[in-house]
Amino acid sequence: METLSFNIGYNMTMNTVESTHKDETREELLDEIREFEREREQLKEVLGKVGGRIFSKRDNWINIGFFILILVLFLLELATDYLPNLISLQLGVLLVSVKIVFMIHSQQKVHHFQFWILNSIEYRMNEISKRIRRIERGKTNKAK
Repeated sequence: METLSFNIGYNMTMNTVESTHKDETREELLDEIREFEREREQLKEVLGKVGGRIFSKRDNWINIGFFILILVLFLLELATDYLPNLISLQLGVLLVSVKIVFMIHSQQKVHHFQFWILNSIEYRMNEISKRIRRIERGKTNKAK
């Protein structure tokens, strides 16, 4: 009977320690979840600024506008001799050049965003690495 009461007392002490440890772990997890939610909202906001649906719709309209303008110039040149050949050719080259500059600008935004994501991943990996080293140090200190 004495052994039973000793075990119960021991288990109660362990349960209290485990309960305290679980509460601390739960709080840490809740803090990390809150941080994750905050970062997710920031990411949504940045994605919206970089190129969400509004940006792609605008891109489509610009592309359609360029295509129509070049097509109209081409058809005008074929159907009538309203513009001299050299001027219509130069206008076509100018419009294609402007379109290429627009595409380079859009691609630059994409590259900047990819760099931002990779930088963020690297930062997170460094933070995780620091945590692991801290945990390993704590375990080696406890073992001594």
